[in-house]
Amino acid sequence: MSEKENTAARGGIQVINRAARILKALKDEPSGLSLGKIASAVSLPRSTVQRIVGALVEEGFLVTGTRGGRIRLGPEIAALAENTRHNVVETCRLILNELSQDTGETADLSVLRGDKMVFLDQVPGVHRLRAVSSVGDAFPLTTTANGQACLAELAKDDALSKAHTEWSRLGTAPEEAPLAARLGQVRATGLAYDLDSHTDGISAIGVAFRDFSGTLYSISVPVPSSRFPRVKEDVEAALIRAKKNAEQLLS
Repeated sequence: MSEKENTAARGGIQVINRAARILKALKDEPSGLSLGKIASAVSLPRSTVQRIVGALVEEGFLVTGTRGGRIRLGPEIAALAENTRHNVVETCRLILNELSQDTGETADLSVLRGDKMVFLDQVPGVHRLRAVSSVGDAFPLTTTANGQACLAELAKDDALSKAHTEWSRLGTAPEEAPLAARLGQVRATGLAYDLDSHTDGISAIGVAFRDFSGTLYSISVPVPSSRFPRVKEDVEAALIRAKKNAEQLLS
């Protein structure tokens, strides 16, 4: 490759990097940002941001508001995200089936969305007495196995910020020290536990993993607490295998 071609290649990579930074800056801004604020957030000249934003708008990755010129993520981003989520659910359905067969218990798949866990899929267990949730239901982070599993994958400050958002939204007293202790154990073992914390009579174990885009998901197994001590070790071992399989298939 000639020096000219090398320079062009480096320039192309730099543009992709800058475009990615702009998209990430808008990820948590549903109402959008002005060009000036985007430039400040990504530490780039306004003229550079304007040029890249213009190209992203043409491709549908960004849209510009009619009033105030605020820039938001566009429909193509939503389409890509939906396709990714579908692929993750489809891939994990095999893992959930195997997990449910190995344990006889219900196996759930959920995704971290803001300060909530949203259920995406479920394979019911074989027992007459079993724990069942509905796809689309949103669950808290700090009192559930799947939520704590995902929080433990975040930087400590990010995890605490999400916890405070949840505590404020639910009107509950902050419990920083107990949560930090639980998350420390999750980081050490890879397993998160809910022992009647979220729902009386239901215990659960969860693991977390990321897909290739960095989105955090959790696979969890809820069990009636009356049966939990008998199946705990089998569920733990099965979940560790499920986590490994998910990471191999989706990383």
